Amino acid sequence: MRHPGDRPDERPDNRGRTDGGNEGGRPSPVRPTPVRQVMSQPPPPVTSQPPRPVASQPPPPVTSTDLEIVLVRFKGLRDECFSFRSAAPAREREYVIVEADRGQDLGWVKSAVDAASHKCGGGCDEVAERPVIPPPKNVIRRASPADVRRAKELRAEEDDVRRKTRELVKKHALKMKVSEAEWQWDRNKLTVYFTAEKRVDFRALVRDMARTFRTRIELRQIGVRDEARRLGGLGRCGRELCCRLWLPEIQSVTLQLAKDQGLSLNPAQISGACGRLMNCLRYEHEMYVQAKKRFPRVGQTLVTSSGPEEVTGWHLLKETVSLRDERGQTRTVPLAELKQEAKALRGQRSEHSPAD
Repeated sequence: MRHPGDRPDERPDNRGRTDGGNEGGRPSPVRPTPVRQVMSQPPPPVTSQPPRPVASQPPPPVTSTDLEIVLVRFKGLRDECFSFRSAAPAREREYVIVEADRGQDLGWVKSAVDAASHKCGGGCDEVAERPVIPPPKNVIRRASPADVRRAKELRAEEDDVRRKTRELVKKHALKMKVSEAEWQWDRNKLTVYFTAEKRVDFRALVRDMARTFRTRIELRQIGVRDEARRLGGLGRCGRELCCRLWLPEIQSVTLQLAKDQGLSLNPAQISGACGRLMNCLRYEHEMYVQAKKRFPRVGQTLVTSSGPEEVTGWHLLKETVSLRDERGQTRTVPLAELKQEAKALRGQRSEHSPAD
């Protein structure tokens, strides 16, 4: 119960008495602080009608020029497909910035096709014609002149990168040959290509390279054929290497190709700049295989106007066959003439044979 002499702003202290206590020093009883009640706003009335939906804008229409599949070429004849979405179609030999491994890279457009109209004619999975799925990686934007200048500056620095890498390889006494280095456009990764006869443990080398170049290092082992394709050069014919100039894919070349064409089996005469068999051995191989069906087999004995003769060889371009008789004398006759002789001899035998 509240007394008339009490002041409302007095509060009890830690000893249970107020600042203005009684004259006799008797402590006043502790009174609880009144609690102020806050009246809450009444909730809004609940209506049975559902809320009005918010009108959403329709997505922009996708036309044939919105999405393209572009083939981008990088250094070392490395090609990769990307998705490109733009109102203006991509132009060939145009520099673009694309998504790369943990960053961005720069390349130029080799070809571009419309993703809506481009279809796989059954060659992808040999099932049926179907639309081609766009690649997961995208073209970010077209490259500016400053981007191209930056890429050229990185290409100029790669010579120094190869020199320092070869010094580190020599320091670690590794049996590997550093052939080329390639900076990613944003300098987030440095790829070094090398050749080696055996597998190389280069973990310590990678750590030293990471401290030297202060970026992510990737060492990639390639074969001697791939090395020649990346570096280029001149072949035995005096022209640029086929694998560098126009050959889209390097296929295996065996010594049997040289045997089928009757070429010399001397490795010095049928090997290319990389030390392996030349790719051009495959170009005429199919023609020689088909020609074998028209020419007699080497070592076969034929009955001609001169008697029994053995086939010692034949020349595809000249259409001639080399023969050797029982006395060891050799002669070279055209293939058409040899077939006429054989046909005439068969006709004579059929005339002298007794009738049934």
